[in-house]
Order: sequence, then structure tokens, then C-alpha cells
Amino acid sequence: MKKSSFIAFAAAFIMLLSLSACSHKPAQGDAIKSSTTPKGQIYLYGEQHGVKKILDKELELWYENYDNKNMRHLFIELPYYTAEFLNVWMQSESDDILNTIYDEWNGTMMHTPDVIEFYKNIKSRCPETIFHGTDVGHQYDTTGERFLDYLETNKLKDSDQYTLAREAIEQGKYYYKKSDDVYRENKMAENFIREFDKLSGESVMGIYGGAHTDFDAMDNNTQSVPCMANQLKKVYTNNIYSEDLAWLAKEIEPIREDTITISNKKYTASYFGKEDLTGFKDYASREFWRLENAYNDFKASSKTGDVLPYDNYPMQIETGQVFVIDYTKTDGSVIRGYYRSDGYVWNGAPSTEEFAGE
Repeated sequence: MKKSSFIAFAAAFIMLLSLSACSHKPAQGDAIKSSTTPKGQIYLYGEQHGVKKILDKELELWYENYDNKNMRHLFIELPYYTAEFLNVWMQSESDDILNTIYDEWNGTMMHTPDVIEFYKNIKSRCPETIFHGTDVGHQYDTTGERFLDYLETNKLKDSDQYTLAREAIEQGKYYYKKSDDVYRENKMAENFIREFDKLSGESVMGIYGGAHTDFDAMDNNTQSVPCMANQLKKVYTNNIYSEDLAWLAKEIEPIREDTITISNKKYTASYFGKEDLTGFKDYASREFWRLENAYNDFKASSKTGDVLPYDNYPMQIETGQVFVIDYTKTDGSVIRGYYRSDGYVWNGAPSTEEFAGE
């Protein structure tokens, strides 16, 4: 495996390990049956967590649904007790609850100023929003225990809220003890159905990682059970809609325009930035350029056999483009690679292929 395909594989592996993953285990991940005949509509949006462009689009969608469709219920990829705490905060005059939750997100993709601003905008603009958390119990020993204390202080230990919060905590303990992604995915579907069916036909919007919102996808990590949306589609059939917004994370403009000369011909090169590769053997960073109007000059150039999947690039990729990548090694030396997008698919992933540039 050559340099960029190795880096692509290693990056995917590290991402796999770092993902907070998704569900006690219905053996085949069969969709849990709904207890009611579906009436309301479900609008799911898949995201890449913590990206401002995506958060802004989600706010726009929620404003539209809130104002024009009279929606009030927003389903989110958080535990039951976190969403319930957010509902308490929505009625509060201060941001103390939100700030404490935010602090407890430290070390996760939720711990970014853009996320906290997202929730503040909802409180300001859509004050009747009701959050529904349907994930397993992340932060069970902090946010979860604090919510139980809050309920006990308010003499609500015998409430359904307490029961569901305790259940979410136990789900989190099981998930983190077993690292069982199948368990999490199944529980996300089960918890969603429970919350949606309580609403007696009201329509809802849901925001989840894109790995959970594809009707045709399996769980992201094991590929052994249908993902959450895949399970929900079997239950709610034509009453559920899903759209992936993750592409917005790569909807970026070039940082600057440079000139790169290949075989004595000068090309305009749109520069898209530098990526830190600290932790990868021998490599320190890589930088990305897209050569403009260059494909016809290189479409017949011989390939080296090296590939680089589209998801390694910081920008969107279209068929018929040419890219230059400079790999800086830990010893300070630089290796330049030339890649083109011919529509090639490597191991199921759309990929660019390296060619001999000079």
C-alpha cells in the first residue's frame, strides 16, 4: 500500500476509533415495532458534528419548520437526560445549565463555540422548541447524574423522567463497557420510536450524524445491522424523509490562487490549505491544490497505482479534475503527488488516482 492510500487507511482507522459509537442487542437489528399508526412526518438531517456551515443550515431548516409547519419537537443525537436539561434551560433566565452541559462535552465534537451558539439561537428565535434526546447515555457520570440529582431535589424521583434518565444512563454504561456499536444503533432507533410515538401525530425534525440517517446504510462501524434511519424507514415508511447535509462541510472556497508549472506549462492552482499529519509515520503535513482547466492535459498520463479517496480532501471533488498534493515528511523533505478524478472507485469509495506528472 503506497503513501496516500496508507494515510487514507490510517486516517479512517483513527476516525473509527474516535467516533462515539451507536446500541443490548436485538440480534439482527430489526426495526422495533411502533405502537401506533404513524401520522406525523419525520424530517431527518445528517450532519458532520460541530461544523458551522452545517449548523447554520440546520438553524435555517428549523426556523422554517418552526414558523411555517408549526413544528415544536426537535430530535437530537444526545441522551434523554441532556435534552431534558436543555428543556429546563429553555425556560431559564440564565445560561448556567447550557454552559455546564457544554463544559461536560469537553473532548467531543460538540465542544465548539459554534455548537453552543446554535442552541442559544434556538432559544432566542424558537423559544417553544422541545428537545428529544434519543442516543445512549454519553456523559452518564456527569450530565446524567446531575439530572438525576435535579429530579430528586425537585421531588420527581417517581416520575417517568427519572425512569427514562436512569434507563439512558444504563444504556451508556453498557455501551461504553462493551464498546458495542450494534447495541447503540439499535437503541437509537428504539429510543426514537418511543419519543416519536408519544407525540400523537405531530411532525418532527431530527439532527443526527450522517452515519445514522441514510435509509440504505448499515451501522457505520460493524456494517452488521441497519442504521437508525434504515430501521425507522421500515417502521414509518412514507412518513419519514432524510437528507444528508455533511457535504456542506466541504463547500469551501479556495484560500488563494497560486501558479504551478508542470512540464514548462503554467497552471492556475487553487489552494485549499494544509492538513496536520502528526501521528502518521514519516509524515508531518500535506497541502492541497486544484489545477484549473488541466484535466485534458493529463487524462492520458500513466497512473502510478496510488489512490486517494475523495474524503481525504478538504474540498468537494468532481470527475474531471486534477490535484497537486505536497507531502511534508518529518525530516522536512517534500514529496509532490499529482492526482486526477476519473470516476474511479476504490474499495467502495470514490477516489482520485495518482499519475506521473513530470
